[in-house]
Amino acid sequence: MRMPSLPLYLLLLFFGLLPLRTDAMYTIGVNYGQLGDNLPTPQKAVELIKSMKIGKVKIYDANPAILKELANTDIKVCVMLPNEQIVAVANNMTLAEMFVRRNISVFYPSTKIRTLLVGNEILSASNQTWPYLVPAMINLHKALRKCRIRKIKVSTPLAMDMLQGPLFPPSNGSFRTDIGDSIMKPMLSFLHHTRAPLFVDVYPFFARENDATNISLEFALFAPDANVYKDSNGPEYGNLLDVQLDAVLAAMAKKGFPKVEITISETGWPTREDLDERGASVHNAALYNRRLVKRALAKLPLGTPRRPGRLIDTYIFALFNENLKGGPTTERNWGLLYPNGTRVYDIDLTGYLNETQYRLSPASPVEAPPGQLKIWCIANPHADATTLGRALSYACGQGSADCKAIQPGQRCFWPNSTVSHASYAFNNYYNQFHKTGATCIFGGVANLTTQDPSHGSCIFSPSYV
Repeated sequence: MRMPSLPLYLLLLFFGLLPLRTDAMYTIGVNYGQLGDNLPTPQKAVELIKSMKIGKVKIYDANPAILKELANTDIKVCVMLPNEQIVAVANNMTLAEMFVRRNISVFYPSTKIRTLLVGNEILSASNQTWPYLVPAMINLHKALRKCRIRKIKVSTPLAMDMLQGPLFPPSNGSFRTDIGDSIMKPMLSFLHHTRAPLFVDVYPFFARENDATNISLEFALFAPDANVYKDSNGPEYGNLLDVQLDAVLAAMAKKGFPKVEITISETGWPTREDLDERGASVHNAALYNRRLVKRALAKLPLGTPRRPGRLIDTYIFALFNENLKGGPTTERNWGLLYPNGTRVYDIDLTGYLNETQYRLSPASPVEAPPGQLKIWCIANPHADATTLGRALSYACGQGSADCKAIQPGQRCFWPNSTVSHASYAFNNYYNQFHKTGATCIFGGVANLTTQDPSHGSCIFSPSYV
């Protein structure tokens, strides 16, 4: 992707045509989902958010416990009107005012609510709610003004299926005919007049899944050596995310609103899947999100080829793995953190670390591509003993690891400890099944290491080497 030259950037900045990034105003955001029965309390979750230096949080309701914990912090917050309340709020101004008073006014301004989102990916579901989406947005905007709240914008997050036709070339991007004039045009008019951005859920992972024959994994993962795509009607593209964003921008321009800003309301990469065929892995998730953060927080904003040099607010999906989500394994494995608060992989959300500065260690268990690095999967000696025992039982049972050597009287039975036996079992399991999608996770009690833990023909935790 080509950037404007430094003199051009400074010229645009001088005339106020580009915003200046400062660390105080621009930080990465995260989606804080709650579909799990093992998630930490809101107090603990907010402590984790602050420790990771996350500057913005998007939640999928207006959870009062979360909003209370976020009070008196510098964290900016997006709250959401649930899908099932859209019709009522659109039809009744009193209900709109009631929602604002009960869910926003009581927390604002001590909690820095900055956006009220109306529903979640409404245009991807039944069309019975579609006609009420923009009226609900208008009523909530009026309700906020009636409460003398002017800093909170109203928008709605939409999925990429709002577009019709192929993704390439992005310059041909257009909205579906069933929503283009009836929904999108009045929505964009509202966003334009209220100076609010359109929130877009953008997932290169799914776009590549839909066209893996023509879209390389490298192109989806921001790889610097990925093949460049040339739009015959526009610029060149070095990554899939830019293609997706510019397709949305092209669609907005065709409806007469080329200047409405966009916010990436969801993006990320899953760490696990049922079959090793779509690229879901800890390694690829780490690559995608680390590179995403570097791009989003670049000192000279990158924007997209269609809008170079522009800041794009970005929210990573998601804070935690959520075990109550339905569907395939990928749906439950997008988190930056396990529910116990440990990191799935190391990531610097301030954007200062370069990719080469991350180290493979127990604190950053990023899987290397096969054949590129010798690694071992071992137990964390500080892990909870009960959880470690369950993971050991899984590895030797359902996981089909060969655990004969750690049975009584066998060569790797000593030292007779759960952590030592678990290291042997985890490593055996990982070596057998890594190429078919197995990972070194085991509920957060296993780590990858580049330091050889072998002791003769056995594998022990570093505590015993």
